[in-house]
Amino acid sequence: MTDLGYLAQNISILHRKYYKDTRAAFQELGLNPTAACVLLTVHEHPHINQNQVAKALVIDKGLTTREVNKLQALDYLVKTAGTGKSLNLQLTSTGDAIVSQVQTIRRNWWQRRFDEAHIDADSPLIPAIEAAVANVTQVD
Repeated sequence: MTDLGYLAQNISILHRKYYKDTRAAFQELGLNPTAACVLLTVHEHPHINQNQVAKALVIDKGLTTREVNKLQALDYLVKTAGTGKSLNLQLTSTGDAIVSQVQTIRRNWWQRRFDEAHIDADSPLIPAIEAAVANVTQVD
């Protein structure tokens, strides 16, 4: 049986490589890979708040705040009134306009890695990883 302990290490390696390889492409949009993840999370979950973004991406609140501030300065998102004292995040038209570019950068990187490794995109690996992620994250 394969030692599943290596799975975390291998996923971490892929994560670091993805960030390293995509950094320049995201910089052309004024982003870094983490800000790109925040942007996509706001796109995928309209009216999400900052705390929910941090939970969904499993990143600390300070990093989330810094990335949200960058995205606001770039006019990619705004904060709007939420429930109680909570502020929701919403993409601006400028932010919405770059979502497809961000998605393309991400999709192309993964497609290259799968092609190079001869992994079919319909591999059972994908739903297994998605299930594991769903088990440890949630958006309220």
